[in-house]
Amino acid sequence: MAPPSLPSVPPLPPVPPLVRGRKSPSAGAGLSTLLSVGLALFLVDAFLSFADDTFIALFDLHGLTSLRGLVSFLTLLVALLIYVLMAFLPSIPKRLFLPLTIFPVGVILGIIPFLIYCYDRIRWIAWAFSFCQVLLGIGILYWVQSGWKLQWPLVPEKLLCSAGFRWRNFFKFLLMNLLILGPAIMVYIGVCAGLAVDHFSDGFLSLRPAGLTVRVKKYVRADGHTIHLIPMIHIGDSQFYRKLSASFPTNSITLMEGVTDEKELLTNRISYKVVASQLGLAEQQNVFKPQGQVIRADVDIAEFNTNTINLLNLVMRVHAGGRLDPATIATLMRPPPPGFEKELFDDLLRKRNRHLLGAIQARLADSKTIMVPWGAAHMPEIAREIGKSGFHMAETKEYMAIRFGSSSKARNDAEEDGKAKAPK
Repeated sequence: MAPPSLPSVPPLPPVPPLVRGRKSPSAGAGLSTLLSVGLALFLVDAFLSFADDTFIALFDLHGLTSLRGLVSFLTLLVALLIYVLMAFLPSIPKRLFLPLTIFPVGVILGIIPFLIYCYDRIRWIAWAFSFCQVLLGIGILYWVQSGWKLQWPLVPEKLLCSAGFRWRNFFKFLLMNLLILGPAIMVYIGVCAGLAVDHFSDGFLSLRPAGLTVRVKKYVRADGHTIHLIPMIHIGDSQFYRKLSASFPTNSITLMEGVTDEKELLTNRISYKVVASQLGLAEQQNVFKPQGQVIRADVDIAEFNTNTINLLNLVMRVHAGGRLDPATIATLMRPPPPGFEKELFDDLLRKRNRHLLGAIQARLADSKTIMVPWGAAHMPEIAREIGKSGFHMAETKEYMAIRFGSSSKARNDAEEDGKAKAPK
């Protein structure tokens, strides 16, 4: 007897082949949501920044600044995340989100030249940057939404291509950042730093790839009197100080910088030893020994305001200790009293400049050659004031004050070893 026949089983449907690079629906939806959040934060930050800058520029009101700072910080974090994901996910449309992610950094870099040359109009410049952010955000929103409509997600999943991770895209993105974008930003910052040094020192300092250069300027008057303005820095190469000292004429009068402290109001002596030793440089007061007659032409610390004296004591305590203790950090975190910046500027610059100008006028009768080796910050005002007395610039000489790299430390160490081995 034949066995009973089994019922026929329909064949199983074929399994679709695995397509390389195809993203799952959940992954695509998640990426779409992340990009939408990034775009939404960018738009909120744009309108909030525009409103805040408008209130600041027109009415000097800062009511939105704190909220704006928080939103800007979150926007920057999400933009950084999206930017990094571009290296791993070619599906992100770079033509849309590359401008969005680099805009915050672009604003920071782009505003630097305006801070140097147009600081008095910085409020309106910041307003212009915020307005550009609004236009960029609206333009990207219009593009991804295909018109003037608003629906979530802001970035539809259909805009994302199906490409998965690709090594070629990863290495191209990495090399672009390491070999092009990163070096370009460093060069740009270096150029801006050089422009800032030259502008704010009125040409008395120059920042170059090799190091920091000072420009000694000679001013002459029709009666034969000369004034040499020598921009100084408190720490530098020992060779710089020695060459400068040897250039002073023996028949000149040198009006030296350096506040006195007759009433002993400073709790710590003004010293730059810690910073100088860490950078492998020399202190001006230890190496700079000019020829000729040297006269102290600075004010006494008692002429400063109490707030300025307290700040100097705080700064010198940090310099002396070489580190920040909790008490010092707590003091630094306290908001300054009203008008403190103006007091500080007047004490450290204006008041001392007026005293120096009086000393210059008094000593012109004693010598035809006056040497003024003062801090570079004092030079612009001193140059303008002596110009009103008939002096005009006749000569400029440059000195390399600080050389970048390890050469400065090695040279100074070699000089110290040589002095230690020299016979006494």
